[in-house]
This record gives sequence, structure tokens and C-alpha cells, in this order.
Amino acid sequence: MPVALQNMLTSLGARIKSFSIAQRTLAILAIAILVLGGIFVASQLTKPQYTPLFTGLAATDASAVVTQLQTDGVQYQLADGGATILVPQSAVYSERLKVAAAGLPADNTQGYALLDQMGVTSSEFQQNVTYKRAIEGELAKTIEAMDGVKTASVQLAIPQQTVFTDDAKDPTASVFVATMPGITLSTEQVQAIVHLTSASIEGMKATDVSVVDAQGDVLSTVGGGAAGTSSQQQSQYQTQVQTSVQNMLDKVLGAGNSTVVVAADMSQNSGTKVTQSYSNPTGGASPISESSSTESYGGSGAGSASGATGVLGPDNIAVPSGSSTTGTGSGYVNSSSTKDNAVDKTTESTTIPSGTLTKQTVSVAINSKIAKNLNLGNINDLVAKAAGIDPTRGDSLSVQMVDFNGAGAAQAKQALAASAAQAASDGRMQLIKTGLIAAAIGVPLILGLFLLTRRGRRQEREDIDLGELQATGPSGTAGTWPGAATVPLSLDDVEARRLLESGGSPQTAPTMQLPSLGEEGRTMERKRAEIDALAGSDPDRTAELLRGLLDDRQSV
Repeated sequence: MPVALQNMLTSLGARIKSFSIAQRTLAILAIAILVLGGIFVASQLTKPQYTPLFTGLAATDASAVVTQLQTDGVQYQLADGGATILVPQSAVYSERLKVAAAGLPADNTQGYALLDQMGVTSSEFQQNVTYKRAIEGELAKTIEAMDGVKTASVQLAIPQQTVFTDDAKDPTASVFVATMPGITLSTEQVQAIVHLTSASIEGMKATDVSVVDAQGDVLSTVGGGAAGTSSQQQSQYQTQVQTSVQNMLDKVLGAGNSTVVVAADMSQNSGTKVTQSYSNPTGGASPISESSSTESYGGSGAGSASGATGVLGPDNIAVPSGSSTTGTGSGYVNSSSTKDNAVDKTTESTTIPSGTLTKQTVSVAINSKIAKNLNLGNINDLVAKAAGIDPTRGDSLSVQMVDFNGAGAAQAKQALAASAAQAASDGRMQLIKTGLIAAAIGVPLILGLFLLTRRGRRQEREDIDLGELQATGPSGTAGTWPGAATVPLSLDDVEARRLLESGGSPQTAPTMQLPSLGEEGRTMERKRAEIDALAGSDPDRTAELLRGLLDDRQSV
């Protein structure tokens, strides 16, 4: 073993042996913390990263996939109640291919896979029901693919086709959606579900889809669209109008000088209104049908005894058709004509959703203290335009100058000041609490480090062996005589150094003989001689050593 390493280990062992019980305890705790921390970091670094292999699996499919993973010897984790299977990231793609090759997941309970199970002997009713179930399953799987949707169910109501178009009804759909915990579907997502469902069924409109979530809230109604319930629509409309009018008045009158209240009445009924109207065709339209009949009989008066023609009466006597006084008449003529002209027919079908605004009332109160040069007519016009007042609908607007009560504002101001002061006090208390916790943790740590450092410094001072100083010459530099190196100093070396300083030679220097002393006396004399030698060669270091000895309260 190299001498430097051996000396370092020896010094380290001596330093550890010189530790007190408290220092040894702190050192053991520090080593234990370092070891445990290293083990934790190593375990986290070597721990495999898990990635979802499949999500949203049915119970049967999850069981089959887990069995396949156990057969392959791949570690796995289950999440979302067993619907999600996690595997190490390095095995995701290979296991996904193996599981797919095994025909998993094989959930054929919904979707167009139902059509594969139909036989040739299925009745028309079974075919229609299976086809409807297939469409419902495909729509449910598509909706479940949206962000935030955990599960979905679609129910379709498709009426039977009939040749009577007046009796035909539109198909409708109801969608049940369960979202992830803490997630609420936005209006855009509800609209996407509505349009996705309506566009998948022939003849279905967006207003024919109803969407309900797991909390029982109606997100879209049939005939009303994805706008929520009537109460929600009413509250939203009142808030919107009130905010618009209040922002305008705050800019005109200043903040706190006006207040606005909006009361809106909305219809809770919904339905469909069909209107048919007829009108004459314009531009001389051709008739759609026309019939004409003409009949004529003619004869001369010379060949007749009476000179008249007509229909034979009783006894075959001709009844003249003309006037009996003239003796002559015209022939029989019968003409008829029928003409059916085209008529314009207009049929209008209007869907009336629930939540239609029937009437609203807007009340505005203005602080009379700032209404000296205020024109109420202008304010009325501004508020009426901003709120959309329609007198024909029954809307009403009221703008009044009133005295505002300043007590509430003063109390609110005091409450705000008290709240700010309380928040500042809480912040200071939290800061003090954090400081006390940090001090409780840091002070013992700093104290322990200080004790260790002080002990190490003391050990370094005690480890200075006066006999391990580098031999120096009169000028304080090494190598002033042959063979100068780091050698133990003895009393002979001290005498040799003194001879060198006086011009002598160390080879001819006599060895100083000390009188025979006891063991304790010899030790004390040796230390004094070594200190004298050190003081003569290096006064600064000697002074530092003496200061360290005085600080440690050790007797020489």
C-alpha cells in the first residue's frame, strides 16, 4: 500500500477514534442517510417505466390479456379498476403485437361485429334490431374515444318507415356519458357528440339528440339543443345582459355609481309549428288540367212544315227550340268547359325550442350625487340598445335617480382592509412558522457540522508532530545541507541546526547528552526542546500552535 494512502487511512482512523459519542452518532446517522438515499436513487433509476398497453378493456378481455402477459413472463400493473394494463416501456410494442396475434382484445359485444354473428335464418325483426345495436355500439365507442369520456351509451329510436309522408316522424337519440373524475364536458364537446350522433342516422337532426351525464345533468335536450336547461339559460342570459349594461354604465358614470338588475322570462315549452299558405300563381301560369265539350245541331226552315227544329215530344211531334212567334230558329248548341288553374302552396315547419325569451325587465339605479348634469334620455337610449329592449314583446325599462347608501361601501372598504391585514398576518405567521421549522432542522445540523469541524481542526493541531517538520536551514528554506528531507527531529538535530546557524558542520557536531530523568521529566524536556527548535526555525507556525493549544485549554 502506498505510504501516502497508509498515512491518510491512519490519520482517518485516529480522527474517528477521537470522536465523542455525539459526533459518532451524527456520523453514523449521516452515513445511514447517505446509504439509504443511494439505495433509493438506484432503485428509482433501475425501476422500469410502465406504459399503458391497453385502456378501457372489458373484464373478459383484461383477464385474457393478463393471462397472455403471464405466459410471456412480462411484468404488468393494473389501473382504472382493471380496465387499463401497464407494462414496461421496452415491452409495449412487442407485447401489443403478440396480444393482437392471439386475437386480443376480442370484445365483440357491440359494434358491427354483431352482424358477423347473424345467421341466414334471422328474421327481419332480428336483422333490424341487430343493425340498430351495431350502430349504437359504434357510436358509443367513438364517443368514448373523446378526451375526458370514461364510458358512453347510445340509444336510438328509429321509427318504422311508412308511405304516408304526413305521418312520418324523425328518429331521435339519447346519449349517456360518464366522464373522468374532475372533468366536465365543455359546450364544444357536447355539440360534437350531438352532431356526430345526428349525422350517423338518416333523417336525424341535431335537435333530435339528447345528452345526459353521469350526474343527471341534461347537457342537450330534444328540440332545445346543447344549451342546458331553461333555468340555466335564463340565468346565463340575465348575467350576460346585466354584465354588458353594467360595464357600459361604469365607463359612462364611473364605477360604483350605478347598479343594474335584469329579470327575464323564458318559455319552458317546446314544439313544432307547421304553417300552410296558398296564393295565386303569378305570370299567367298554365293550367294544370283543362277539359272542353261542344255540341251543335243545325237545319233549314224550308224542309219543315213548321220551319222549326227541336226535340221530338210526345207522339213524335217536334218541339221547336226557337220562338214560336218567329217561325224560324237556330240549331241546338251545347258547349261546356272545365279548367283547373295551378295554385302556389307553401308549407313551413318551425321548431320552437324551450328557453325562448318572452319578456324581460331591466331596472337601473343611478347615484343622484353624480346626476347633476346627466341626461336621462341618453341613458335610457343607451341602456335600451345595450339590453335589447323590444316594446312589442312586452319588455320594460326603468332608470331612476336614487341616493346611494354609503355605509355599505364604507363597511366593504373596512372589510377589505381587514381581509388584507389578515392575509398579511397569515403570511407573516406562515413565514415565521416556515422559519422555525427550517431553524429546527438547520440549527442542529449546523451545530453538528460545527462540532465536527472544530474537532477536526483540533485533531489537525494535535496531529502536528514536531518531529515531522521539514528540516530547514538558517534561512528557513529546505535543503541547506546535504540530504535535507522530511526527517524526524531529535535533540541532536536541534544541536546540528544551531551549529549550522553558527557556521559549524553537522558531521562534527557533538551529541548533546541529557541527564538521566524520569519518564515524565524526559517527556516534558523533550517537548520543550522541540518547541524551542520550532520557535527558532518557524516562529509564525509556533505562535499558531500555541494559540490553538490555548484555545483548547491543554497544558503543555
